[in-house]
Amino acid sequence: MERFPVPPGERPQDPDRSREPAGTATATINAQGIVIGWSDSARRLLGYATSEVIGQPATRLLAESVTGAPTTRRTPSGQERWNGTVALRHRDGHRLDVGLLAHRWTPTDEDAEWLVVTPVPGGPGAPWSEPVEQWAFTQSACLTAIFGTDLRLLRANAGMERALRLPEAAMRGLRLPDIAPDPASDETERGMRHVLETGEPQHVGAFARRAGKDGDDGWGASLTPLRDPDGRVRAVCLAAHDLTGAERARQQPSPPADRDLLVGTSLNSARTAQELSEAAVPRLADFVAVDLLDPPPSGDEPYSVPVAEPVTLCRTAVRSVLEGGPESPVGIGGTIVCPPLSPPVECLAAGRGAVHAANAPAVADWVAEDPGAAWIREHGVHSLMTVPLRAGGTTVGLAVLGRHRRPEPFGPEDLRLTERLATRAAVSIQNARRHSRERTNTMTLQRSLLPQSLPAQSALEIASRYLPASTESGVGGDWFDVIPLSGARVALVVGDVVGHGMRAAATMGRLRTAVRTLADVDLPPDELLTHLDDLIIHLSADEAGAEGTGDAAGGIGTTCLYVVYDPVSRHCTIARAGHPPPAAVSPDGAVYLLDVPAGPPLGLGGLPFESVETELAEGSVLALYTDGLLQIRDHDVDDALDRMFAALARPAATLETVCDRLLTGLLTHRPEDDVALLVARTRVLHGDRVAVWELPPDPSLVAEARRRTTDQLAAWGLEEASFVTELMVSELVTNAIRYGRPPIQLRLIHENTTLICEVSDSSSTAPHLRRARTFDEGGRGLLLVAQLADRWGTRHAPVGKTIWAEQSLAGS
Repeated sequence: MERFPVPPGERPQDPDRSREPAGTATATINAQGIVIGWSDSARRLLGYATSEVIGQPATRLLAESVTGAPTTRRTPSGQERWNGTVALRHRDGHRLDVGLLAHRWTPTDEDAEWLVVTPVPGGPGAPWSEPVEQWAFTQSACLTAIFGTDLRLLRANAGMERALRLPEAAMRGLRLPDIAPDPASDETERGMRHVLETGEPQHVGAFARRAGKDGDDGWGASLTPLRDPDGRVRAVCLAAHDLTGAERARQQPSPPADRDLLVGTSLNSARTAQELSEAAVPRLADFVAVDLLDPPPSGDEPYSVPVAEPVTLCRTAVRSVLEGGPESPVGIGGTIVCPPLSPPVECLAAGRGAVHAANAPAVADWVAEDPGAAWIREHGVHSLMTVPLRAGGTTVGLAVLGRHRRPEPFGPEDLRLTERLATRAAVSIQNARRHSRERTNTMTLQRSLLPQSLPAQSALEIASRYLPASTESGVGGDWFDVIPLSGARVALVVGDVVGHGMRAAATMGRLRTAVRTLADVDLPPDELLTHLDDLIIHLSADEAGAEGTGDAAGGIGTTCLYVVYDPVSRHCTIARAGHPPPAAVSPDGAVYLLDVPAGPPLGLGGLPFESVETELAEGSVLALYTDGLLQIRDHDVDDALDRMFAALARPAATLETVCDRLLTGLLTHRPEDDVALLVARTRVLHGDRVAVWELPPDPSLVAEARRRTTDQLAAWGLEEASFVTELMVSELVTNAIRYGRPPIQLRLIHENTTLICEVSDSSSTAPHLRRARTFDEGGRGLLLVAQLADRWGTRHAPVGKTIWAEQSLAGS
């Protein structure tokens, strides 16, 4: 152990003692008197290895029995304590009379324990000498203690003995945290170490607290370096003063509790930097600038700034007691380049804050080298503080604070408070950037899963909108889709996945794919929702098994609205799963909600879904939406519906205008939930575009079916499609007569660019492609249809089925 050096002419220590190991021997004893902690210095003092002592009664270490319970006293902070001389037995049998100091403390949720400490021989420090006494009493006042370069107590005056309620002999050779265990003692010792390293005086808020008091109500301390005639720091003088009542208010303004300062209340980096500046000025400083690294660190990996390179920062917030903040050479958003080894760069590289006097060499070099630091000289800044914005091993920026109006320099308490605020700001900024990355990724995923363009079809005129949520919870899982079906029909889908973020977007993508797959099978709306419900139950079970939780797993609670519109019959078939009903606008301007049974949200299972069929006049408007459209701030749902009805009732030239009116009329602020909106105007395929024939189940009538088809195509001016259409009609009608059941119906539908051929019969047996062998006389009909048509398939009805085939009309 390093000892307090003896000036020339002073008596040296005993040479035998100087060779003994130095340190503090510590042992921990539980409430039952069992040794549960044993330091290496304790092993050197008594010779017992840790394995020989741990778990054994502490009384086995005594050289003689102790009668009666020892008398304990209370420390200034209220802890129970005992000190005195005890006869202990060394492992080799000889007796040691040792001065012990024992503290009773209670760990969280545990029984009380005793921490026993004693300096080992060679640890009490240098002997008392007259020069040290002269330094102490000429350079210090009040309660005084002297600590050596090893941070162990050398001398305490009578006032310090009264304050700590211990004689000097019991404290000599111990560190302050050993004498008065308390977080404030640890902080004071750090201040003493700083004094030894820098030679600069320090002030600490409280080096010990009074019993029953909170905060730093106790004794404040000034730490002064004690120098020898050559100017070398040889010790630290701790001079304490009362911090109670008016004396405390007179000595130092109390900085605000950090819990009362609002920093990091939003996921916005600029706002967080501004909150940090508002918390610092004028409470802590006269000027503050908050600068963030530019470019910011990527990802969440730990990042440190190199000290020997210039650092580019973006000035994000400025605040000053002077109007306009004239100290800042650049405005908000401006670029700051700090030179290597300057105080800001050293602060960023070290990852810890520092206090500098304006005349310190490092600050003077910075001001001389960097024109951007000229404000320190120009505005008479006398004390400077640099604090990094650092959390999770990553530095995102720093705050530079200065005092030019307040006379007192920054102290350790100011630095600690600012570091706490800066850490809170750094966490908020990192969260904001992480949220921004996740939001961007989620929106990219979601937009890639939403329809990039609406499919071409002639049944509906369609317009759509999608607005992501603006809240901190992130983008949700709302979606919409337009799916062309057979027979010129179109399906409209709007859904809302529970939750927000990447998981909700991924679930939305899975469900949208499932809906399109089920729609391709041409299931009725209620059956489609039933299959989707089963799918979500299976997905949630898989996720719950893999992750141990089923909370919103796999899309449980998703709502969905599925609408199928037929432009030939003008029938609209609707089913919903816990989703808001669609609004309809008749051609005369009447607005109403379609009466559709609500049905349960998807994933609950065991409950049926119901379809409703209604007939819509040509030119009717349907509005499908998610509940985010109706969640108006400061308004209830009824008011939102009134606004929606008013927007729909106003005549509009295009559906794009209708969408814009709905959004502007209902959303007074950025939506707190996603909004998906799908607006459609119905069209009708009139009788001149549809031809229907009832066919007897007679194979000889296949030629008649071909002839009627040719005549109808000629009437439509589609003679070029006659050959292919005749072949498909011949094969489909032949199959219906041969394998189906009457009645048999042939229907041709002429859309703008598509010709549809449908053959229906009352049999539910679905045909399938098969490979015909070389000498088979049949089995090639559907294969021929599949080759000639652009699309073909089977659509089932409550009774029977329909085989359909589509072909594009080139140039029409």
